[in-house]
Amino acid sequence: MGQMSGAAGDAAAKEGARTVPGREHGGNCDIKNLSRGSKVYFPVYVKGAGLSMGDIHWSQGDGEITFCGAIEMAGWIDISVDIIKGGIEKYGITNPIFQPSPVEPNYSNYLIFEGVSVDEHTGDQHYLDATIAYRRACLNAVEYLKKFGYTGEQAYMILGTAPVEGRISGIVDIPNACCTVAIPTDIFDFDIRPNKSGPSQSIPTGIDAAECT
Repeated sequence: MGQMSGAAGDAAAKEGARTVPGREHGGNCDIKNLSRGSKVYFPVYVKGAGLSMGDIHWSQGDGEITFCGAIEMAGWIDISVDIIKGGIEKYGITNPIFQPSPVEPNYSNYLIFEGVSVDEHTGDQHYLDATIAYRRACLNAVEYLKKFGYTGEQAYMILGTAPVEGRISGIVDIPNACCTVAIPTDIFDFDIRPNKSGPSQSIPTGIDAAECT
């Protein structure tokens, strides 16, 4: 809120845009590729606008599907700032664009789970709904990981904290959207790939992440 005080400060606190969602000017985007060495171009819509940042994550999967499920951390950020005068008009942008970090998790081996825009409870088809398709992909991954001894909560947390790759893989083949979630297999100390023998239970049972303190 900068230097606002009095009635102006009260109005901004009551009516101003909340910081939870991503917005045209940036906001809380939770993009895992915005790490050390990345470069972000923010459109500026308000004269005299400030710049602030926070919510640092040590590790996170695409979508941060567990909402507060990334591995949160304290830290400091060293940044340099330049201004491109008239940049919105020059480049026609309405939302931030960025160059990803050259220093980020780089895995070669993935197991990829597909989901389509069909409700898992009712079987209803939702026309090109990428949100439902991604949810189905994540649920398919959760059910798969449970076969190795993870609880549903533990598998869910893995998708939120590990550097999984989320993709809209198909958005034109009506009526279904197709999304995928790719889990790097090297984060496990056992083989999670399908094989003829079936999954071997590799995680001790009886430990539920939801009950840990």
